[in-house]
Amino acid sequence: MSIESIEILRLDASAPDFDAQLEALLDRAPEQNAAVTKTVDGIVADIRRRGDVALLEYTNRFDKRSVGDAAALEISQAELEAAWLRLPADLQSALEQAAERIRAYAQHQKLQGWEFSDTLGNTLGQRVTAMDRVGVYVPGGKAAYPSSVLMNVIPAKVAGVPEVIMAFPTPGGEYNDAVLGAAHLAGADRVFTIGGAQAVAALAWGTATIPAVDKIVGPGNAYVAAAKRAVFGRVGIDSIAGPSEIVVICDGGTDPRWIAMDLFSQAEHDEDAQSILIAPDIAYLERVAQAMEQRLAELPRAGIVRAALRGRGALIAVRDLAQAAAISNRIAPEHLELSVAEPRALLEKIRHAGAVFLGRHAPEAFGDYCAGPNHVLPTSRAARFSNPLGVYEFQKRSSLIECSAEGAKPLAAIAGRIADAEGLQAHAASARDRG
Repeated sequence: MSIESIEILRLDASAPDFDAQLEALLDRAPEQNAAVTKTVDGIVADIRRRGDVALLEYTNRFDKRSVGDAAALEISQAELEAAWLRLPADLQSALEQAAERIRAYAQHQKLQGWEFSDTLGNTLGQRVTAMDRVGVYVPGGKAAYPSSVLMNVIPAKVAGVPEVIMAFPTPGGEYNDAVLGAAHLAGADRVFTIGGAQAVAALAWGTATIPAVDKIVGPGNAYVAAAKRAVFGRVGIDSIAGPSEIVVICDGGTDPRWIAMDLFSQAEHDEDAQSILIAPDIAYLERVAQAMEQRLAELPRAGIVRAALRGRGALIAVRDLAQAAAISNRIAPEHLELSVAEPRALLEKIRHAGAVFLGRHAPEAFGDYCAGPNHVLPTSRAARFSNPLGVYEFQKRSSLIECSAEGAKPLAAIAGRIADAEGLQAHAASARDRG
């Protein structure tokens, strides 16, 4: 059987037009499609106005279901446990081990309060508390993602959130036991079979059946992303997730077949995913291209991989690893593999990445499932300014200010003078009352 050649962009960092070519490749920030935004705004307003009635209509229409009572949208704890017990023993074991590692990592992320006394004898500090209730959106449709359940629910529970509400779509009314079992394992408090913009709106505003939450986390399609934008301010959100991304920097010493599959691991998500390999060896880049052509036949989702590589993939030749790191920083990828002999040395040059995988034996797939760090990561170059999902996303910080009678007097003079300059007389008087 002949092997069909993979179409993927080749770039040379020494070319005069490289900067322009790279920017064109990366110019895929999450777009606000006007038609999607208009549809979502209508759904959000309708859910806010009609509650469960609208929620049932949208759920039945978009998921092709025939639910007559909103209460039937909830899956009981007994059903979650039953789904868990139906899972094969080896899958139960894998999920349990992944959950244990995710929980152990999350424990290190918990923020702690602190206090100190200033030179005036006043006590200043910070108090950390968990949110009361959060919503976790788990995507469905093309695939089932029990790993997303673990990655979103466990950090919230480690943070101390009393009530975690999970929502996920069930096209045709079909449930996935792995998703339900993961919800049982992770400790989701309530689970609803709702998806899309209608789920986000219901979680944000609340209905007679769906409790309103303080924050909504989790990835989804364009409609989910637009809905998160629409409800932000009413509730907090984690981020607006874009397509999956991976950058691999390799010195040429890793088996090309490994690197090929690492690139495929993100390309198989969807046609808009981005996979980029950067190496200081053009011959090695071509060996990886050949390995991709050979290994693509192993994948059921080969068509999706091929489309993603053709549309957003690239093989980039560079002068050396320092230049590779500089280009990676411009990309600010969701996932970055440093598949080199001395990854720690190269890490010192990396400033922007959602997650960094060090060495030849740490593929991105470990991060997706069981390494421990969260797989909900900033995309579309947002790693320049945002963070992976973590326990801190579910905690709030309150400032503490406690003043003694004597310690208040110097502050009264300072605050009063600044308030005068701003023309805010009540502020000035309030401060000077303590002086």
